[in-house]
Amino acid sequence: MSISAPAAPRTLNTFLGRWTMYRFTVWVLLAIAAWSFVLSFAGVLFYTPAELGATAVTALASTLVTSRVAGLLLRTRPQTDSSLITGLLLFFLFWPSTDGVQLGCVALAGAVATASKYLLVFRRRHIFNPAAAGAFVVAVTGLGGAVWWVATPGMLIVVLPAAVLVLYRNRLLPMAGVFALTAAVVVLARFLAGGESVSYALATIVGSYPLVFLAGFMLTEPLTLPPLRSQRLAEAVVVGVLFAVPLSLGPVMMSPELALLIGNALAFAMGQRGAVRLRLRETRELTPTARELVFEPIRPVRFRAGQYVELAVPHFEPDSRGSRRIFSITTAPSEPGTVAVGLRVAEPGSTFKTALLKMRPGAEVAATTVAGDFLLPRDKRTPVLMIASGIGITPFISQLRQVRGEDRDIVLVYAASSVDELAYAGELQDLGVRVLVCTPSDPGIPGWTWLGPGLPDAAVLRAEVPDLSGRAVYVSGSPQAVAAARKAVRSAGGRRVRTDPFLGY
Repeated sequence: MSISAPAAPRTLNTFLGRWTMYRFTVWVLLAIAAWSFVLSFAGVLFYTPAELGATAVTALASTLVTSRVAGLLLRTRPQTDSSLITGLLLFFLFWPSTDGVQLGCVALAGAVATASKYLLVFRRRHIFNPAAAGAFVVAVTGLGGAVWWVATPGMLIVVLPAAVLVLYRNRLLPMAGVFALTAAVVVLARFLAGGESVSYALATIVGSYPLVFLAGFMLTEPLTLPPLRSQRLAEAVVVGVLFAVPLSLGPVMMSPELALLIGNALAFAMGQRGAVRLRLRETRELTPTARELVFEPIRPVRFRAGQYVELAVPHFEPDSRGSRRIFSITTAPSEPGTVAVGLRVAEPGSTFKTALLKMRPGAEVAATTVAGDFLLPRDKRTPVLMIASGIGITPFISQLRQVRGEDRDIVLVYAASSVDELAYAGELQDLGVRVLVCTPSDPGIPGWTWLGPGLPDAAVLRAEVPDLSGRAVYVSGSPQAVAAARKAVRSAGGRRVRTDPFLGY
């Protein structure tokens, strides 16, 4: 028997995937800002609505205007979502006020934060979190400093669920959790050593330290993260310790923003140090609804099989999904001089995909991120089960190309809506991998086992892959397909399941 993926609204991933991570973060921060006004009107916050409004307008105006000016001077298209995020973050960091001097500090922080996106870069790659950089520079000048007023019990009511949603959307909950736990343990130890009670210490940590806000909206800023989970966890520990210990670097006292900047420098040292620019070589039709874009990198690109790349394609009037999108890399790291991505072509298409597919050979795009932990086991003796739905085959193609010729025990379950939608079918035959194909009709491909339409249920998986419990299982595809396949694998006895849901599928 087979199973059908649940309807899209049933999965949180599907709902959150309607927006890019940047646009979604904008909406969430705006919701938190709105909540601050509610608390102000209710008398819960010390700051008046006028003070909140003046600070918010100043922060946003500074980042938006500076971004436009920089765009004109450098002939680049400004990223409105990025500017809004930076402005909103600074709104929550600086003391709300209607005083001209205080607002001048906020405006300066916004201008510095935005300028850092263009100046504090290496080969067009960001090094530091812009909001943290802006706050730190203003503090060093002695004109003012960040107070992180967002860290209050009343604000936590909204900040906590909002941060969890953003972290879940960006698959960064483990990193945020490690940071929060590290910082909380160190702070708790300091309080206890000072003779404070556990209850007082915990109440202070939860209600007065910006752990949640920093973890949810700044530490995990995508453009400043290292590529691998282990590296991100290491950064989280370092920032957590620095955040919690009252150190000083000469005349400069440790602060949340300085702790984050040091973590950013560490992440930069571990990641791809330099911007990635790709020149389109060709566009290939994989299926009637899928394409593969083959690029030549201007400089060598470091990546591992199964990782993804985020492409930035500025275009006129982008829709709600913005001008950046993540795609799995289909080429193998061992293939020098080539980086390819596969994508699904839907009608009506997003403005991003429309602009991307209109590109002609020779056109260049920027890649803002190369990262991901959807990686095969290091031990080649570990048997693997891959389950792909539709265009979810793309990360597996990179992995299979990379291990070509190795003695690996790999079984691929490949589900598609029709035989015509089986991308890379010919290459999969050449690779010699065992394929269990799931299509409405039998494709009749020699060596492949046809299981019928839909993803296989637990009973079929047990029958076709009797040693499933001992395999490392990888599932890729739409969020609803991934959820259904994971459930079937668990029911069949699978224990180690790593997923790669394609948000915005």
